[in-house]
Amino acid sequence: MNVVAQGDTLVVKQPTDTTLYRIIKDDGKEFIGRIIKQDEREILVQLQSGRSFYIPQYVVKEIVPVRREDIAESGEFMGEDRFATRYFLTTNGLPIKKGEHYVQWNLFGPDFQFGVGENFGVGVMTSWMAIPIIGTAKYSFKLGEKVQGGVGTMLGTSSWAALFGSEGNIGMALPFGTVSSGSRKSNIAFSSGYGAVWADGEAQGRALFSVAGMVRVGPKLSFVFDSFIMTRGKDRVYTYTSYQYNPSTGNYDPVLMTGTESRPGFALIIPGLRWHQGEGKAFQFGFTGVVANGEMWQIPIPMVQWYRSL
Repeated sequence: MNVVAQGDTLVVKQPTDTTLYRIIKDDGKEFIGRIIKQDEREILVQLQSGRSFYIPQYVVKEIVPVRREDIAESGEFMGEDRFATRYFLTTNGLPIKKGEHYVQWNLFGPDFQFGVGENFGVGVMTSWMAIPIIGTAKYSFKLGEKVQGGVGTMLGTSSWAALFGSEGNIGMALPFGTVSSGSRKSNIAFSSGYGAVWADGEAQGRALFSVAGMVRVGPKLSFVFDSFIMTRGKDRVYTYTSYQYNPSTGNYDPVLMTGTESRPGFALIIPGLRWHQGEGKAFQFGFTGVVANGEMWQIPIPMVQWYRSL
């Protein structure tokens, strides 16, 4: 190996180690290249452009080997998306890694997720008023080289609002299953479940479906698509008492009537973009379209979310 000085840079010929490393400095700056040599004082790095220079060891925070597929054509590091288990609303079969935790800040409230075991995560989401409070759990497993499965549930309660409501505590449950294909950069997921809500001794439920996915379109940008589909529910027939005028008596007599409550289905369609701001930080926004009764319209307020590692 020959090292030749040229002004302020070094030109290194024939490096023996072809492994690419990601060298992260204390100030957040990082370099992708080969390590030519290092000692307790400094590291000699050769970038993919051929430029070489020394980095003092005391400013180096971390050195991580990277795969070539993690490097964009521009030379920037793309890496894994720590938040790849989530889209806007739904999840996929990819697991939250053990020991990795994050929060998804929404305009309506926070969503905390915790990787508590191998392939097992739990979480809690709520609004800024703490109504409702919903707990989540998901177990992930491999179905193939790039195919993942997951089963989980969501359990919710109206929390403190039950103390003041006339119907008492309102609860919900949503057991679900999901199958996804791909990686943490690009994937597609198909999910289904059954959502049930109960209040005042009465329960009702619907089948739910989702098709979602994401694809990395640049070192710091991903396209994200999500959907939430609720099937049409069975019409509810109910009875009530009405009063009709009886001309023979001149009184209003009670009459038992029947009515039908329609429970139409609907779908939420959410395309958007995720901006990877750095390690453990991302910003996501999208626009929600609603499909119901054969019509489609857009919710004027965008869906805005911030991801942060904990």
